[in-house]
Amino acid sequence: MTPDNLSSSRSAAAPIASLLLNTAVWGTSWWAFRQLDAQGLHSLWATTLVYVISTLVLLAGRPSSLRALAAYPALIWLGLAAGLTNASFNWGVLLGEVVRVVLLFYLMPVWAMLFARWLLGEAITPPKLARASLALGGAALVLWRPGMGLPIPTGAGDWLGLAGGVAFAMVNVLLRRHADTPAQTRALAMSLGALVVPGLLASSLTLLDRIPGVPALAPVWMLGVTALALALLVANLALQYGAARLPSSVTTIVMLSEVVFAAVSAVLIGGETLSARTLTGGALILGASALAALSATRTAKPPVGA
Repeated sequence: MTPDNLSSSRSAAAPIASLLLNTAVWGTSWWAFRQLDAQGLHSLWATTLVYVISTLVLLAGRPSSLRALAAYPALIWLGLAAGLTNASFNWGVLLGEVVRVVLLFYLMPVWAMLFARWLLGEAITPPKLARASLALGGAALVLWRPGMGLPIPTGAGDWLGLAGGVAFAMVNVLLRRHADTPAQTRALAMSLGALVVPGLLASSLTLLDRIPGVPALAPVWMLGVTALALALLVANLALQYGAARLPSSVTTIVMLSEVVFAAVSAVLIGGETLSARTLTGGALILGASALAALSATRTAKPPVGA
């Protein structure tokens, strides 16, 4: 290894470690939401309270960002998509099998292709269709069960995982569409959305007696929510640090490790089992995401003067 390569490897180590920290936190967050639910705090209410804390931290760090947000009203759609992502995923891992929910969530490249065509005018090419087919084939393997007929989502957890992936695909496309807006403003829009959307859903479902309301104040769940909020805040800061210092393709591929953390923790802590069919389907889904990331690197235009 040459000195330049050694230096490059060392400079990439910290950003990659930061991304792995992010994926480890998010990949095991299902356990925290289930623990809070056991204390009587539904995941929708937990998500709302977590982002109340995150939003307050963001505003404390830059109070002017709230006024700046008013200058970009189109970011409301980014906030709504972020809110739906968090509400769907966090509720999904409460109701369904963690691995299935996470894998269905990672079908997002399929939906991102469609949203990018609609909002960014990007062409749907044969390679993109091939990757989408690979991912959908993997999903069919994950969902199929003997005697069930068509391999479609069969429970609320499956549907919520799928919906979360659709919403997250929209988040990714809208971030590209609004790349010229200040990063702090986009972060605030997403945090507010992750507060408002789950909060409205939780309030509505509580009024309809579909989920319990916020339990009486108790140190156990209050400390749990605070710890989870801080963990997710650190994870998101780690993501920003790592993503800013690595090529987007590397970031995307490293982020796929969230599935590994989720799967391992679901087996070791949640008592889930992984069938050969699920492992094969998951490999196809993650392979499609990895190919999409590599393709983005090959087609990216070099900066002026490069």
